[in-house]
Amino acid sequence: MADMINKDLDRAKTLLEFEGYTCVLCRDDKVYVSTKRGVSPLLEWLESSIDMKGFSAADKVIGKAAAFLFVLAGIREVYAPVISTAAMGVFEQCGIKAVCDLMPDRIVNRAGTGLCPMETAVWDIEEPETALKVIKSTVKKMQQLN
Repeated sequence: MADMINKDLDRAKTLLEFEGYTCVLCRDDKVYVSTKRGVSPLLEWLESSIDMKGFSAADKVIGKAAAFLFVLAGIREVYAPVISTAAMGVFEQCGIKAVCDLMPDRIVNRAGTGLCPMETAVWDIEEPETALKVIKSTVKKMQQLN
């Protein structure tokens, strides 16, 4: 079983790195991919009722908000070039194997002018279900501003 898990994570990582995707989920012959940014792919997959339990995932950047969504999805292991220390804490607490190249204290926003609004929104939250409500609310507020 461990070999299959590593194979799935390697496949997800390869698709992320070489195919231009922003988020990839793999388990056996099932693959889900997205080119959307931020937490959008995870929110869409969660809302679509896709069964992601036991999948391996690769994502561009994982902050605490995305980590909570991976937990809710039942993801077994993740890779990202960048995972915040807060996100790594969520993964460790929930028994999800996480691998990264860099682990900053916090994730910076896309403009590079401050902190990621999603990570900031869930910074003091410890429960995935509570985080989901806050993430959805924050996404809605951000969409109204654009």
